[in-house]
Amino acid sequence: MNFILFDDASWVDLLPITFTRPVSEIRWGILTLREKWEHYLRQPCSYLTRTYLQSKFPCREERDSLFINGAIAPDKNLVSAILALQPDETLTKNNEIIAIRMDDADFVLPELPGPVGGKRVIPYAGEYLRLAHTWDIFRLNGQAILSDFEMITSGRTSRALPPGVHVTGSFPVFLEEGAAISHAFINTTQGPVYIASGAEVMEGCMIRGPFSLGMASVLKMGSKVYGPTTIGPNCKAGGEINNSIIQGYSNKAHEGYLGNSVIGEWCNLGADTNNSNLKNSFAPVKTWSYRTRSFIETGLLKCGLVMGDYSRCGINTMFNTATVVGVGVNLFGAGFPRNYVPSFSFGGAQGFKVHTLDKVLEAADGMMKQQQLEFSESDRRILTDLFEFSRTDRYS
Repeated sequence: MNFILFDDASWVDLLPITFTRPVSEIRWGILTLREKWEHYLRQPCSYLTRTYLQSKFPCREERDSLFINGAIAPDKNLVSAILALQPDETLTKNNEIIAIRMDDADFVLPELPGPVGGKRVIPYAGEYLRLAHTWDIFRLNGQAILSDFEMITSGRTSRALPPGVHVTGSFPVFLEEGAAISHAFINTTQGPVYIASGAEVMEGCMIRGPFSLGMASVLKMGSKVYGPTTIGPNCKAGGEINNSIIQGYSNKAHEGYLGNSVIGEWCNLGADTNNSNLKNSFAPVKTWSYRTRSFIETGLLKCGLVMGDYSRCGINTMFNTATVVGVGVNLFGAGFPRNYVPSFSFGGAQGFKVHTLDKVLEAADGMMKQQQLEFSESDRRILTDLFEFSRTDRYS
């Protein structure tokens, strides 16, 4: 069977995180959505995503293929229902497509406003987790960590914790081979703690689960982390972090507060950067919607910063509640920038100009070289295409 994870209409509602990746490449819990599906299916998955992303995230075409909604998290019952589909059957719930089995090699999936006509519809009675908005990434992260933790540690034994690490609570701590932790305080009353291979928790850290520290990431001395929080691979994190997700290859290495936030890849938050996650009126929070091109209600009292890939901010940056920062942004200076900063913007509270494409590409190449990675031609093409079609969003 050929498995393809497709982007449905929620791709727009998950911007700016999805400007540079399919929905299934979002890290949510410990793993990305693709990694979750591949664990259950025991087979690689390809992608059906926006055209400009397809060079980096290709679609593997075969005659008999299962198209699975990449915004949905798998579980045992859901996977069983999907694998039971026959050719030309569509699994749905509440008019949402979960999966389609196709035996036509030339099939091209539409934008999916609802079930595709002409297919036999199979209703799914169970429940499942899915991402519909950017704030779902942190709002539902606790459930995602619990599910991933159970899945990837089942039947395995953690490395023993070294002396000097104090643990309280009934949920487990799982330490992969090659992970390091020293003189930390861990509270697992609310959820487990997972430390990946090559990751390091330095001395004096205080952690409340659920929490995941990705491969080769570092939690710096004296950090304070409140779950549910996920720090992806190859990150440096420090200061105070609460219910936030850093996708990977990004740094929030110094003092400052990050709460109820989602940070993309290849981002850098300068020392003493802080974000607000609660209005001082205690009113429900509004945030920028790329779909409506306006601020919309989230239904939440707490919502922090959402920052797209390749963006960074200088020391002492202050973000208002529910600020959205696009891709390739360079923020600096005193005061609060606007609550919505378009992609490829350069400036701060005093105003913005265009952050030129060559400067963004140069910085991206430099960041990747620091990690001994190549800034590929497909990465370059994605940013170049994004620069062009986001042109009308930017400040002149």
